[in-house]
Amino acid sequence: MENEFITYEQALALKELGFDASIDEPCFGYYDEGGNLYTEMVEVLKAPLYQQAFRWFREEHGLNSYIYQRSNITYRGVIHKNMKIAVNYTSDSSNYEEAEQACLDKLIEIVKHEDTTR
Repeated sequence: MENEFITYEQALALKELGFDASIDEPCFGYYDEGGNLYTEMVEVLKAPLYQQAFRWFREEHGLNSYIYQRSNITYRGVIHKNMKIAVNYTSDSSNYEEAEQACLDKLIEIVKHEDTTR
């Protein structure tokens, strides 16, 4: 079940970017200060599910993303903004979950870069 939640580092980055699950939507998981995941409220850092994080990027930043199987052994992510390919990153992964993590990291990077160029 733990692999359904974004990583501690990703949760920290989303919080810095303005994701607030208490406002956006409730979360089932929480991280403590040591990065340990709990399914009961510890109120240190909310741990959204991957689907919640991807939905937030889509609704708040207009970034749509998906993972596809590139070959029998690699997966690749694509990120669209305003119906144009914003990033077709080539960090191929050997499984879907790794590709999902890489895609979320790339979304975080894009929004951080947008924030610094404004």
